[in-house]
Amino acid sequence: MTNKIQTQHLKDVIINHGQDMTNKVVAITGTTSGTGFVCAREAAKKGATVILLNRKSERSQEALRQLQESVSNGSFDAIECDLQSFDSVRAAAKAIKSKYEVIDVLVNNAGVMALKDEATEDGYDIQMQTNVISHFLITKELFPLLRKSEEARIVNHSSMARLGGPLVPDYFEQKGGNLGGNGTEEENLSFQGPRWERYHQTKLANATFTYGLKKKLDEANITNVIPLLAHPGLAATNLQITTASSGGMDENTEFMNQAQSPEDGATGIIRATMDPEAKSGNFYGPTAGWSGYPDLLTPEDLLSDESNININWEGCEKAVGPFKITI
Repeated sequence: MTNKIQTQHLKDVIINHGQDMTNKVVAITGTTSGTGFVCAREAAKKGATVILLNRKSERSQEALRQLQESVSNGSFDAIECDLQSFDSVRAAAKAIKSKYEVIDVLVNNAGVMALKDEATEDGYDIQMQTNVISHFLITKELFPLLRKSEEARIVNHSSMARLGGPLVPDYFEQKGGNLGGNGTEEENLSFQGPRWERYHQTKLANATFTYGLKKKLDEANITNVIPLLAHPGLAATNLQITTASSGGMDENTEFMNQAQSPEDGATGIIRATMDPEAKSGNFYGPTAGWSGYPDLLTPEDLLSDESNININWEGCEKAVGPFKITI
């Protein structure tokens, strides 16, 4: 993975917050490029066995090759997982359960941004299913393996797009293709309109899932599984390229010239994955918003708002079944 933007913070994050990961199993969604690729690479360097969860593609095969080349003694296990298909997610979870008894870290990293108003094969908005509901599903399916870890972590990836209005139940329904359309060119270039509202809903949902999960784990007195949240600031990854190619934005803007490298964009989830001092509910990201060192942040009130938590949890359970938090 090459990168023209100078990386400033990754080395310090690894030195200051990167514990030894030997004998730990880390599962990460979306590792073909960007933040997920970097997180997988750095976890493997620290000794973890890294499960790579991606759609089957030439990109995923090439990413595996690059990871193996970057970490010659690394342990990588590529398992097919298409977040736009609940059947595929369930099959991936089944494959993991057949090979592993314990998962120590689950990094719900993968995401799409500002895509067209289209439905998945399951009928849900492509952004909501990819970014939120399928991550709820894989967390639910792998929870028994996480419970067996001495200290398991569930790391969710949000963004600055979490900020805005509250969650709306319609976005969690089988209404893909009927959630506002694709917006005007002017709206898309200014990060407004229905594409970006759908994206905002998913990034707020990622955050409320974290704090809804924390609440349920606290109520069940489960202390060996800790949910954590991170955001990357503005990072130059394939997320912007994919969005631009579908008409959602212009990647060649002055705004994107402020972007961090993929390595620095990954430092939030890397800190959540490896920081030995991490505690349940910790939120890591650049304090300046768009760029900077991944500091410990104070979550906004809307992230733990009871109504938002309920809309997210109930919407996801309606889609993929109950998630029972049991001892």
